[in-house]
Amino acid sequence: MAGAWENKRVVVTGGAGFLGSFVVTELIRRGCPPPFVPRSREYDLRTEAGVVRLMERARPELIIHLAAVVGGIGANRDQPGRFFYDNLMMGAPLMEHARIAGVGKFVAVGTVCSYPRETPVPFREDDLWTGYPEETNAPYGLAKKMLLVQAQAYRRQYGFNAIFLLPVNLYGPGDNFDPRTSHVIPALIRKCVDAAAARLPEVEVWGTGSATREFLYVEDAARAIVLAAEQYDGPEPVNVGAGQEISIRDLVGLVARLTGFTGRIAWDVSKPDGQPRRALDTSRAAERFGFVAETPFEEGLRRTIDWYRQSIGGPVGADVGAARGGGR
Repeated sequence: MAGAWENKRVVVTGGAGFLGSFVVTELIRRGCPPPFVPRSREYDLRTEAGVVRLMERARPELIIHLAAVVGGIGANRDQPGRFFYDNLMMGAPLMEHARIAGVGKFVAVGTVCSYPRETPVPFREDDLWTGYPEETNAPYGLAKKMLLVQAQAYRRQYGFNAIFLLPVNLYGPGDNFDPRTSHVIPALIRKCVDAAAARLPEVEVWGTGSATREFLYVEDAARAIVLAAEQYDGPEPVNVGAGQEISIRDLVGLVARLTGFTGRIAWDVSKPDGQPRRALDTSRAAERFGFVAETPFEEGLRRTIDWYRQSIGGPVGADVGAARGGGR
């Protein structure tokens, strides 16, 4: 849409993070002036004072809310209180003050973890309230889900234009590879690259490998969010994904092959698998704002592996060579 972003004042919370940095790049590519990216050391969005300071400083016309406390199964299990409180408090007051300030549009980015544990596959948005989320990440998923409740309530009472997106698990260059908090793909990449380089005989992975997941390349996710911000104004939540499902066992085999790790995979079945299956129906995103994922999964993995190797000073594009591999 020509001119949609010209001279628009946009705030991207979490804009310096993994997904946020790609969203900022995509906005600028589409003609938006550089968005305002609040940093937590100056704008603590868990506090009303931090939110008020942000609104007064940035005077946004549109907010894309990406800021979140995230992590894999281990981090969610160890810090459920923090994952609930911080994510709830970074979102709810921000939307309230955006409404008070007359912000024209609020894009709330939630999580696939909000879906019930036993949701039929593929997950459809209408099934979002049919049960309780997977226990290992329920506090995080429910905190994010409250933004959907708030958005719909504010639309009904105040006519506030807030939309809610449900992205599936993301991966790509710049992801979090910290073994204490990383999700499954960066955890596996780090394990396999490091093990191959050290000639280790095996790597350990959480769970049985039977759980399935869907993954979306981060650049595709950023494009979806900007398209929705530009073109979608409806009250219904919208899934954002690639529409493909893979088992953790098959994922481990693929990452091992692409990284050159030829050793044994040791499955720690005492650790949780998380939600049994996870894959989205992505038809609503295609219908409402024309989003279809473009990056082939293996190509996205290769780019992510190359980025990690560059970050540690290793060889790029060559198949050479305990994080928690069971992440969300």
